[in-house]
Amino acid sequence: MKKYLNGWLTAVAFTLFSLALPAQAQLVVGRDYVAIEPVQMTDNPAKIEVIEFFSYACPHCSDLNPHATKWAAQLPADVVFRRIPVGFNSPFYQSMARLYYALEVTGELPRLDEAVFNAIHEKGLKLIDDKSILEWVTAQGVDAKKFSDAYNSFGVISKTKRADQMAQAAKIRGVPALVIDGRYLVTGQDIKTHADLLALTDKLINKTRSERSQKK
Repeated sequence: MKKYLNGWLTAVAFTLFSLALPAQAQLVVGRDYVAIEPVQMTDNPAKIEVIEFFSYACPHCSDLNPHATKWAAQLPADVVFRRIPVGFNSPFYQSMARLYYALEVTGELPRLDEAVFNAIHEKGLKLIDDKSILEWVTAQGVDAKKFSDAYNSFGVISKTKRADQMAQAAKIRGVPALVIDGRYLVTGQDIKTHADLLALTDKLINKTRSERSQKK
């Protein structure tokens, strides 16, 4: 009886110890994330940077967008969230990336970001070339010349090329893809919901924060 009791107490103690472990200790390489080699530079080293690589053409990105937007608005002060549209060497995806950056330059992104997703994935509109994109944007009340100038500008085209370079450096094969501080690519093989994906991202943010504090 004493032997059994000692064994039971040991099991309970181990369980309580496991529950007390920090969330990042439960992360598994390969299942939850992969390390990016070499580590990529971020825009602001003082912040933990989270990048969502995405495309308006991607239905999964469309599904994630409202959840990610709400989640990003509640991030702590030491975390910054960025979105990078990928081109994947596809004319269609590259046009979608230019659309994103042109909306950003013209100040229309907050108003029309979700509307682009809805137009493509809910309404089935074929925004497949420069003409159809310009017609849709104009129908949303955006000045045609202002948008066209931005869409065809050197700055927007350069940002689009840079976005693809960043995706290639991070070894992005599909979207949506979340990268933490240029170090970790979220894989989440066992996740089933958007909430699961973002909770896993939170764990990797905590892991990064802990690693940063240990270096100080």
